[in-house]
Amino acid sequence: MAKVVIAGTVDVAPEQRDQAIRDARPLIDEALGEPGCLAYEWTFDAFDPGRIHVFEEWESEETLVVHLRAPSYLKMLAHLGKVGITSAVTRKYRVDRDEPVYDESGKPRGDFSS
Repeated sequence: MAKVVIAGTVDVAPEQRDQAIRDARPLIDEALGEPGCLAYEWTFDAFDPGRIHVFEEWESEETLVVHLRAPSYLKMLAHLGKVGITSAVTRKYRVDRDEPVYDESGKPRGDFSS
């Protein structure tokens, strides 16, 4: 079964960003408690005061499908609607292989060795 990664950005008015993340905390925690959720993070962009980075990792497509129907996701959509999104770009990626960036000798590798 392949993992699924969601990566993207959500842009809001700079004066809304900090509160948007604070208010989303219970919903993020709720998603983190769902079966199959390996990571669910919102972070500030260090250079763009209105940008939020979104990163999620799910055990499988099936667990992501369940999440996208869950109350936490529906409440997050409502929350973002209230905040006022100016732009959003998110993509999902099916991960068929993963390895550490550094090999056993500590050398960084861009290729997949196994």
